[in-house]
Amino acid sequence: MISYNRLWETMKAKGVSQYKLIKTYKFSSGQLDRLRRNENVNILTITALCDILDCGIEDIVEYRKD
Repeated sequence: MISYNRLWETMKAKGVSQYKLIKTYKFSSGQLDRLRRNENVNILTITALCDILDCGIEDIVEYRKD
């Protein structure tokens, strides 16, 4: 199972809120909903988050064998 819990931790550490993602970076609220529910997202979404947060994919995505 893919988990995006690390995304929220990274955002907090970098001082980037969901509101800022939407308003400043024009990030889709629909994409954020999918991330919150640990649903499928496009790799372009992950790439954009890595660029915005200046981090690696491991700071956003975690694979769990639950």
